[in-house]
Amino acid sequence: MTWASSDATIPADAFEPCPLNPTWIVPDWPAPASVRSLITTRQGVVSGHPFKSLNVGDHVGDDPLAVVRNRQQLDQYLPAPPCWLQQVHGTTVIDAVAARRSADVVVADGAFARDPGVVCAVMTADCLPVLLCDRAGAVVAAAHAGWRGLQAGILERTVAVMGVPGRSLIAYLGPAIGPLAFEVGNEVRTAFLDADREAAAAFRSVPISEPGFVGGDRGVENPPRAAAPVGRWLADIYLLARQRLCRLGVEAIYGGGYCTVVQEASFFSYRRDGVTGRMASLIWLSAD
Repeated sequence: MTWASSDATIPADAFEPCPLNPTWIVPDWPAPASVRSLITTRQGVVSGHPFKSLNVGDHVGDDPLAVVRNRQQLDQYLPAPPCWLQQVHGTTVIDAVAARRSADVVVADGAFARDPGVVCAVMTADCLPVLLCDRAGAVVAAAHAGWRGLQAGILERTVAVMGVPGRSLIAYLGPAIGPLAFEVGNEVRTAFLDADREAAAAFRSVPISEPGFVGGDRGVENPPRAAAPVGRWLADIYLLARQRLCRLGVEAIYGGGYCTVVQEASFFSYRRDGVTGRMASLIWLSAD
């Protein structure tokens, strides 16, 4: 078998099998035994600065050969290559089996699967990855929930296509920008509050900066402020997602608590670095 990129072809035996990277996240959630999930970090193999080192995104300016080699390393731990998507911060959710049959990368922000061995995947670098499965272990899904997609209804659409009542689902919230780093303007807060007034709990005014406070357009440490900026808010994307899931009847929600901006050694962050790589959040049904 060979793995092809736009620039090169690499033999499948180019790497020696190795133990699972200890920095990767194996979600701690009560998913059925038939459900497998995995989240990569930036710690890995090939890519150089500023994508160092396990970048799986082929759309961020990294060397295509490095991306292929990174994905090949990831594939060692999966039953099949993932269903990669062209993510656009929308609400389209596709059947991963159908997407795998397509000659082109499918434009979507979520995927679901009912067949064993079909790997759903989303890529992130601050946006929130959400993994979902049903309690019976019959269907899984992965959703890319940046604030635009979250507000527009990506989670609602994902739950709908899974065809299972929300109360029968379990969700895991992967690494995303944390509530002390996600500074947004009035337009973001208004968009959420127009749909649900309870979303106000996920926003608080940006305080006068203190040492160590992280925020701003790139998530860098801010200089001291004489006063809190007007019309700027710190948003909790984890809480916004939990609110949406709860309204859908999903009560079993796990994960969260990460911050891709602050935890620089572990995660890529677009807000912190601008040019950067992408992590992968993956879920599939085991054939065992």
